[in-house]
Order: sequence, then C-alpha cells, then structure tokens
Amino acid sequence: MHAVLDFARSAGAFVVVLGVLVFVHELGHYLAARWRGVYVETFSIGFGRALTSWTDRHGTVWKLAWIPLGGYVKLHGQERPETVSAEVRAAWKPGGTFHEKSLLSRAIVIAAGPVANFVLAIVLFAFLFGSVGRPVLLPVVESVLPGSAAAAAGLQPKDRIEAVDGRKIADFTALQRLVAAHPDTAMTLRVQRAGAALTLPVVTHSSLEDGRKIGLLGIRGGLVSYQPLSIPAAMVAGVTETWSVTAQTAQGVAKMISGSGNSGEIGGPIRIAEMSGQVAAMGVASLLSFIAVLSVNIGMINLFPIPVLDGGHLLFYLFEAVRGRPLPQRAQEYGFRAGLALLAGLFIFATWNDLNHLGLFHWFAG
Repeated sequence: MHAVLDFARSAGAFVVVLGVLVFVHELGHYLAARWRGVYVETFSIGFGRALTSWTDRHGTVWKLAWIPLGGYVKLHGQERPETVSAEVRAAWKPGGTFHEKSLLSRAIVIAAGPVANFVLAIVLFAFLFGSVGRPVLLPVVESVLPGSAAAAAGLQPKDRIEAVDGRKIADFTALQRLVAAHPDTAMTLRVQRAGAALTLPVVTHSSLEDGRKIGLLGIRGGLVSYQPLSIPAAMVAGVTETWSVTAQTAQGVAKMISGSGNSGEIGGPIRIAEMSGQVAAMGVASLLSFIAVLSVNIGMINLFPIPVLDGGHLLFYLFEAVRGRPLPQRAQEYGFRAGLALLAGLFIFATWNDLNHLGLFHWFAG
C-alpha cells in the first residue's frame, strides 16, 4: 500500500511539474507570436487525443491532451511555401503566417520559449526568497572527516567557525572559498563551542582538481538558516540564483561533453518523476525550488544548437542572416533528421540510466 501511495504521489507531482514547465515554455512562444502578429492555431499541453479543448476569441484552439510528456504551439503558416500543397497555401491568412515575418520576428518567437523558462525560475526563486527566505548554510560543523586537517586541529561537530586568520566568515560557502584558496597553509580559526570562544591552529590539506591544487579542511556543514528578503532584494537574488544554476548546469554539460563528467548522472522522465515525488513530500517550498531548477535546465536544453530544438531553429536563422537567404531545404531536412536521431539517442540513454538507477537490471539479474 505504501508503494502504491509513493507511486501515485510521484506520478501526480510529475504531471504537475512537467505541466507547469511546458505551459510556461509554450506560453512564451504564444505571447511572442501574438506580439509579432502571427496567428496561433493551437496551444496544446500534452500530445495525442485531447481530453478537453476550447477555442478562444482569437480562434486559437487550447487543448489538454492525454499524454503529459510535453506540448506545442502550432503557428499559422509555420511551413515554408515550397514544402506544402497549393490547397494549404490558399488557406493561409495574409499577414498572419509565421514564415512571412521578418527574420527578427521569427527569432523572437522561437527564443521566447526558453526565455520564459528563465523568467519562471527568477520569479519562483524571488517568491521563495521573499516569503520563506533565502537559505544560508551557516559555517557550523556537522561532521569531521577522520584523518583530515579539521580532525588534527580538534574541530568538533556543532562548532561554529566565526573567523579565519581574523577574517569574519558569514556562511559555509565563504569558508569553502577561503580554504580552497589556501592549500597546505597554516591558518588560525576562531570558533564558538558551547558558548565559549576558542582559537584553533590548523594546517590545511590539499588535492588536485582540474589540474589545480585546492585547500581542504575536512568538514561537512548542514545547518541552514533562512533569511527573508525585501521584494527588491528578492528579485535581485532571484536573478542571481538563476544565473548561478545556469552556470552550474553549463559546467556540468561541459564536463559531460569533455568526458570528465559522470554520464550516469544523466536522467530522463523516470528520474524526474521519482525526484518530483520525493521533493513534493518535503513541502511546497521544496517543490517550487525544484521546478525553478528544472525550468533553467529546460531553457538551456532548448537553446542547444540542435535542429528540432529552439536553438537549432535559431542556428538556422543565424545562417540565414549571414547568407542573406535561408539554408537549402535539403540541408535543413538533413539537419532535422540528425537532430531527431541525437535526441532519440539521448532519450534512450537517459531512460537506461533511470532504469539502472531504480535497480531494474539488478533485479532481473537476480
């Protein structure tokens, strides 16, 4: 019974998370299309047969389909004239077709989807920082690694490190940066322990990371404090946090491409569904934070220069701007086929990782 409830919670949370992300992404395309004068035929959340649908006063059909694994916005005249029949061309509304718009307008409509995902992340982070508070990992020792520099110095769990060599420490991240910049260095820690002030000398250890020596102290931090921010400060913090998540994601992708990352970390819908259920059990704030991080990831993925994705279309538009005319139809067709094959391969690989993560293959082997 417990397993059934966990599955139902994960499935429900996954539908909510993916539904929000897809809706916001496609809403970006929709609003940009309306702004640039492109008629939108269909706005669909999900694929396949519609569970429900309605038509708004502009003639756009809004659909909620039964396969909740994505969505799309169908733009009027999105096809190029040479690729469709004369009957289809005759039904196009003059002035409202996508292909006849300027290069700038088409690029705006395509780029608006990923941009909407980044805006969603900023808004969600800002809301969380303004209501719940911005999480700050305090410089408090949760555990000390055996044989580490911290163990040799006598640091203990619950010690709060207030200063290093006279420099005040505001949070655990500042402590990490300071220690990392001083490998194999003698330092002095000012520590609060059970209300008493202590001074502990320590000599940091070191390790090589990406060919660079960094300092190590050998402690873990786990005490989190939430500091509510004003609305302006929360908005600034939302932008900063979104940029930080974007940079970390880009670094992870770069490591995957270079081969230095762990390809087993690549996950797909199954992993997202599992994590959605786990995060939903932790509360609304955790779920909103999870949606914000995923929104950044979806925005970045869609900007990859892979045909079929928004970034691929923008790449074709860049070639069009440089050449003064669109790429030949055959070149675009080959590009879309290659992009589709690449995405299919990534999907299969991610699903394999998901199933392996769940222990399915180990279960079969047993």
